[in-house]
Amino acid sequence: MSSDFHVKDLGLANEGRRRIEWAESDMPVLRQIRERFAKERPLKGLRVSACLHVTTETANLMRTLQAGGADVVLCASNPLSTQDTVAASLVAHDEIPVFAVRGEDNATYFSHLNRALDHQPHITMDDGADLVSELHKHRSNLIENVLGGTEETTTGIIRLRAMAADGALRFPVVAVNDSMTKHLFDNRYGTGQSTIDGIIRATNLLIAGRTVVVAGYGWCSRGIAMRAKGLGAHVVVTEIDPVKALEAVMDGFQVMPMVDAARVGDIFVTATGDINVIDTHHMERMKNGAVICNSGHFNVEINLPGLADMSTGEIVQVNEHTQGYVMPDGRTLYVLGEGRLINLAAAAGHPASVMDMSFANQALGAEFVLRNQGQLENKVYTIPEEVDREIARLKLEAMGVKFDTLTDEQVNYLNQWQEGT
Repeated sequence: MSSDFHVKDLGLANEGRRRIEWAESDMPVLRQIRERFAKERPLKGLRVSACLHVTTETANLMRTLQAGGADVVLCASNPLSTQDTVAASLVAHDEIPVFAVRGEDNATYFSHLNRALDHQPHITMDDGADLVSELHKHRSNLIENVLGGTEETTTGIIRLRAMAADGALRFPVVAVNDSMTKHLFDNRYGTGQSTIDGIIRATNLLIAGRTVVVAGYGWCSRGIAMRAKGLGAHVVVTEIDPVKALEAVMDGFQVMPMVDAARVGDIFVTATGDINVIDTHHMERMKNGAVICNSGHFNVEINLPGLADMSTGEIVQVNEHTQGYVMPDGRTLYVLGEGRLINLAAAAGHPASVMDMSFANQALGAEFVLRNQGQLENKVYTIPEEVDREIARLKLEAMGVKFDTLTDEQVNYLNQWQEGT
């Protein structure tokens, strides 16, 4: 075992292994990819630096890359998302260097990013683009070794597309989040379930009968709104896109500006990828006891410095995940998980079954970058549609679900224009 790692306690490794194996039992697609990788070794000799949430599901992705011949290093993509038992197991049982400790401060977080970059990666694997950003800003001397990267989440892709538009991106990146088998399922069903799970674990509030305000109506927010409604909440959606706002209305949700929603909401959830979605002028209007949380990647969606400034300075520490900010007028507003990803800060993140498809895209994305090295421009790519559909096919097969295929007659009909009415 390498001595080059930083985890909380290697004594947690056996518990981590049991949890990793439990997750693996619900990840049949990734398991099939690992079996192929172990035979073909398509990533042999490839150095991969991964900056991802260190969870049981991520551990199975790391083991899949390793089975394919990759030399892997892992660091956390969020200070509060690491599962310390998992980090310990990867080091102790798989000899994968991990730099991640739950609750690490910002200085440690960035030092861990740089420990991962010390690996001199051929491929970066990111969730939020912090690794790519640090590489471009402060470790650009390593870029000549990089063949490309993969990016897991919406927030990271927004940053990467901005870099590409500015001409700043210096290697190609595969947008895993843009795959249909990622955003249609992980973002909607994974985020929907795990966010509500995090809110309930942090507060033990009854969702039924309460007004839940969901900021945004992208795929993550749709999942949150859907699950909150299913638990009996009255759901209000805020949006800046008229098309998405119209979709929310047609889906049965009330739509209004955040400044109006602030007056009626009991629980507020952000999932937009933007800054100060809940700002001080919104919090000034919130009722006593309002609960505020975030399910977007970074903790900037809630104006936490502004909230601290407008409060009396008195903090009520309800539990590990819930802090109350006392206002001069006597109200208390409660923030969950320090404004970080509530589904990972207070819960266990997405279920393994949905991460199975997301991480299948990550593994195949790394293979795609390697197979196409030298042929890709410095921009953001989507995994080919045929790969996306194969992942879906494998998932259905594992679930025991059969579906139709076109007959030759139907294929011919779709490929001609002569026949009509």
